[in-house]
Amino acid sequence: MKLLLDQNISYRVAKKLAGVYPVVQTVRDHGLYEKDDRTIWGYSRQHSFTIVTFDEDLYNLTTLYGPPPKIIWFKTGNLTNDEIVDLLTRYRNNISQFIQETSFQEDGCLAIYASGTTPL
Repeated sequence: MKLLLDQNISYRVAKKLAGVYPVVQTVRDHGLYEKDDRTIWGYSRQHSFTIVTFDEDLYNLTTLYGPPPKIIWFKTGNLTNDEIVDLLTRYRNNISQFIQETSFQEDGCLAIYASGTTPL
């Protein structure tokens, strides 16, 4: 299970999630900072990442072309780093199931709200 945090999510979140998920990296770690969404999406597809983002455009790419990559989309408004860590930790089981289950291939996106998660 490999998570790639989009550029709108701090590297500090990746550090705090190191013990929660096997692999959590940022776009900056892969030289993708300030790259366009299509480049980030393609890189994630090629390298088997699930993208964690606030950006609807990455969801739109997965809707258009199909997964992979799968998208974890925060639909919460602005959050602090600690709030992001809390949600990704609280919904770890949902996220893990979403990433591993092939039945979610059609959805390609898991929306995270403060109150829960929903496949899109």
